Amino acid sequence: MPVPDLPLKIRAFIAIRADAAVERAIADLIAQLRAHDDGVRWVSSANLHLTLKFLGPAVPLEQIERLTPALETIAAATIAFDVEAVGVGGFPDLRRPNVLWIGLRSDALKDLTVHVDDAAAQSGFAREQRAFNGHLTIGRVKRPRLHSHTRASLEAAKNRDFGNSTIREMTLYRSITGAGGPTYEALSKFQFKSTV
Repeated sequence: MPVPDLPLKIRAFIAIRADAAVERAIADLIAQLRAHDDGVRWVSSANLHLTLKFLGPAVPLEQIERLTPALETIAAATIAFDVEAVGVGGFPDLRRPNVLWIGLRSDALKDLTVHVDDAAAQSGFAREQRAFNGHLTIGRVKRPRLHSHTRASLEAAKNRDFGNSTIREMTLYRSITGAGGPTYEALSKFQFKSTV
């Protein structure tokens, strides 16, 4: 930050990405589920991420610039950590989901989310009201009921292990909405301390 040619207000969020092998395993499941043509809007592998903090749909750049030093401080104090991607679930549940997700397990991830939310609040952003639930969104359900084959595939993957990731950075993204779905532009990366 600052990045040239940005509008004065942007849709922005802070997120982490899983390792490539984990993302490939998740993409394989999505490809299997996509075959049922269930009216689910599946997340492309390029967009798989865990949102640490959604900053807002129209955030002034100066507010993001105020937050950036705090994110640098958090990153400098955070040691790279492991996250386990395990299980498939849905919000509110898998019987009638609106959102489909892969679960993420890590105490360090929850701590990082708290630190980012605290820093964002000190920079004038609203605090997160929902309890932390580490997950990667893989699809948004557009129909009231999923096809029985999709439900059976999701149930079969309920406890699937997609692998471990070592999280070495967090990224500030700009989200650009379009007819083909959103695209994410990395504006700043914040490197964590090495585990070695």
